[in-house]
Amino acid sequence: MSDRLSFHVQRDSFLHRLNPLTKLTLAFALVVVAFVLPFYWTPIFVLFAVIVPLSVSGKIFREFSWAALRLILPAVGFLFVMQALFQPIGEQVVFKFYFLDATTESVAYAFRNAARIFVMISAFTLFLLSTHPSELMSDLTRRGLPSQFSYVVISTLQIIPQMQAKANAIIAAQRSRGLDTESSFLKRAGALGPLVGPLVFGSLVEVEERAIAIEARGFTSKRAKTSLYEIADSKFESVLRWSLVALVVLSIGLNLWHS
Repeated sequence: MSDRLSFHVQRDSFLHRLNPLTKLTLAFALVVVAFVLPFYWTPIFVLFAVIVPLSVSGKIFREFSWAALRLILPAVGFLFVMQALFQPIGEQVVFKFYFLDATTESVAYAFRNAARIFVMISAFTLFLLSTHPSELMSDLTRRGLPSQFSYVVISTLQIIPQMQAKANAIIAAQRSRGLDTESSFLKRAGALGPLVGPLVFGSLVEVEERAIAIEARGFTSKRAKTSLYEIADSKFESVLRWSLVALVVLSIGLNLWHS
C-alpha cells in the first residue's frame, strides 16, 4: 500500500475520483440494504453485483481479495459455524457432531447473518482502500462537521494501520538486537514483553505529541478553515447520494411492508 498510515491504495480510477462523502454514503447504503431487505439472496447480490465490480473498476481487486481472504472470511466463517451449530431452531438435522447438530433452518439463518456481516465489512474495506483519510476529513470539515468529530473519525480509520506500522518497526528493531521471535512457542511468548512494552508506551507518547501538534495548528480555532486541496463534488454525485438515501428509505419501507 502506498500509505503506511492508512489502508488507502493510490490508483487512477473512477472509484478513487469520487467524492469521499459519496463513497461513505454508498458504503452505508449497501450495508443497510443487505441487512434490511428480508430476502436471503440480497447480501450475495450486493456483494457480487456491486462490491466486487466496484473493486475491479477501482483497480483494487487484488488488495480487496487479500483482505477478504485474510481478515473477513475467517471471522465470517467462525460466525457461520457457531450460529449453525448453536442456534436452537428447526428439526431437520443436516449435520451432527456428538451433541452438536445443525438443522436446515439454523444453517439458513447462519448463512444469512454471515453474508450480511461479509457485505458490511467488505463495503467499508472498499471504502478504506479507495479513500484517503485526509480527503475524507477535509471534505467533512468543509461541509460543516466539527473539526473535533472529524478528527475522531480519521483517528479511528488510521488506528489499525498505525499500530501495524509501529509494531513492525519495533519487531525489526528488537530482532536487530538479537531478540528471538521465530523459534519455539515459549521463547516467542517470552519476547512479548520487549515487543508490547514499547508499542504501548510509544502509542501514549504519540497521543501527547499529536495533541500538541493539532493545537499548534489552530485545531480549536473558531475561524473558518481553508484547505490546500479542493475535493471535487459534481452535480451527478449529489444526485447519486440522494438516490442512495432514497434506496435506503425504500428498503426500510419494503421491510416494514413485508413483515
